Amino acid sequence: MTPAAATLDRCPNPEECFSWEIVEAASRVGIRTLTLKKEFGGAGIDSPTTAMVIEELARGDLGVSVIFAQTLKIAQTLQRACTPEQAARFIPPFAANPRGLLAICFTEPETSSDYIIPYDDPGAQYRTTAVRQGDAWVLDGKKHFISNGNRAMLYLVFAQTDSAASLVRGSTCFLVLRETPGLSIGRVHDKMGERLVNNAEVIFRGCRLRDDQILGKANGGFEILRQFFPASNAYAAASVLGVATAAYGRALEWTRTRVQGGKRLIDHDTTAQDLAEMRMLIDAARAYVHSAAEAADRPGSMDPTLGALPKVFAARTAWWVVTRALELHGGYGYMRDAGVEKLVRDAAAFLHSDGANRSLLLKAARFIREDL
Repeated sequence: MTPAAATLDRCPNPEECFSWEIVEAASRVGIRTLTLKKEFGGAGIDSPTTAMVIEELARGDLGVSVIFAQTLKIAQTLQRACTPEQAARFIPPFAANPRGLLAICFTEPETSSDYIIPYDDPGAQYRTTAVRQGDAWVLDGKKHFISNGNRAMLYLVFAQTDSAASLVRGSTCFLVLRETPGLSIGRVHDKMGERLVNNAEVIFRGCRLRDDQILGKANGGFEILRQFFPASNAYAAASVLGVATAAYGRALEWTRTRVQGGKRLIDHDTTAQDLAEMRMLIDAARAYVHSAAEAADRPGSMDPTLGALPKVFAARTAWWVVTRALELHGGYGYMRDAGVEKLVRDAAAFLHSDGANRSLLLKAARFIREDL
């Protein structure tokens, strides 16, 4: 991906920033199906190893890392939450398709942080609804900012199924195939950074779904989140941590060769201190990510704050590292050719993506209060 990333990032049309060639190359070496069990043709790797792979991908490009972070975590969820019949129906076609990507649909134009914190009030509901009509559920609504939204073959869609309850108690997760009548793609969002992954609107108009397309239980959508997505925050943290690692590498290379004041930049004490702080924060963030990923494979004993805080810390670390790397490059850093300005734009995405940092802090604060 590295030779192509800068060129794809500069495409004016956001849809053209995406590369099927990269996805297919990843499929050939088994990256796309790493978290699938061997019986489904995957490698069956654990969450800490997945986090390492995601970080390494993000060193090459954040957007590509997100393409696979989303797919890898949803594949884990399908294996854990599907009935045997659902697993047999949905997983093999995904595994066999070299372009098989997955997406999860939470966020709506009017609904975002309410499901992150979460806000358990009947006034807080998804606008996307699934209404029972005879032997089917009829799905209507719109999701946006959806990673892989215009590229996925299968969607996990969260919809309001109890109009009198909050989204915490009255939403359901549905398995929705791309070819479902009534499903269409709206605009592909034109983002400042993280451009190699497409985020898009996904629109549902009268999509008819069967009972066997419910993942878990009706009105049990939030339970799917609670039980089967413990590693999601760690994977998001690993993605943005890869950006920080790339920026640190560029800063190290630059300061070892650039001479000012009669000596290399790295030989100036203030510069050396900056590099040391970069290294310290990156190593600390990585330890936090790995701790969360290891705990995710033991969900019964997991500290719930590990489902929120590692991403906040990694995002803050990445933002500090990329902006300091920009300063160390001087005027050269502001030029596209140096590659640092792309890392700044990419790092900015995760101040908000996968839960805004302030929302995640409130979520963690709630766990701390409940533990008092």
